[in-house]
Amino acid sequence: MINVAIFASGEGTNAENLFTYFANDTRIKIKLVITNKEDAGIVARAKQHKKTVQIVSKQALQNYTHQLIEFLNVENINLIVLAGFLLKIPHEFVSAFPNKIINIHPSLLPKYGGKGMYGNNVHQAVLTNNESESGITIHFVNEEYDKGEIILQAKCDVTLHDTVKTLATKIKKLEFDNLPKAIEQFL
Repeated sequence: MINVAIFASGEGTNAENLFTYFANDTRIKIKLVITNKEDAGIVARAKQHKKTVQIVSKQALQNYTHQLIEFLNVENINLIVLAGFLLKIPHEFVSAFPNKIINIHPSLLPKYGGKGMYGNNVHQAVLTNNESESGITIHFVNEEYDKGEIILQAKCDVTLHDTVKTLATKIKKLEFDNLPKAIEQFL
C-alpha cells in the first residue's frame, strides 16, 4: 500500500479529484493533507472526505522541517503530491524524500516555470506570448523550482479566442485526467 500526503494551498480541486479517484483503490491511500492556509478550500474538501488535515505555516516549514519529516515518516508516507502548494520545499525535505515528491505545474516545462509562475500567472504569460499550445507537467521535485525530472506532460491547443479563464479550464481538465495516472505510474 502506498500512503500519500497531499500538500495544497488553494481550493483543493485536484486533491478532491484524487480522493474520489483512489477512494476504493487497495494500492493507494490518500492518508493526509498538509496546507499552509487554514482558510484554504482544501481544508473543507479534505474534512468532507474524512482526511486528516495538518496546518503547517511557512515559518514552520522552514524552521521545523525535521519535525515534519519525522511526522510523515511516523505516518508511513511513501509519496508526497504537491497539488497547488505555493511554498518552496526546503532542501532538507527534498533530501529526505528523494524521488518521492511530485508536483503538478500548469505549463509545459521548462516554459513558464519558476518563482511566481503558478495558476493564472502562467496562463496570462502563455496568452501574452501567443503560444499555440499549453499544458501541464507532472515532475519530481528537486531543490530548484520546477526543474525536477519530468514524469509526464499533457498538451492542449491555445486558440486566439482563449482567455485566462478558458485556458485555466482546459488545464484543469488535463490535471484531473493525468495526475491520477502519474500517481499510478509511481507504483
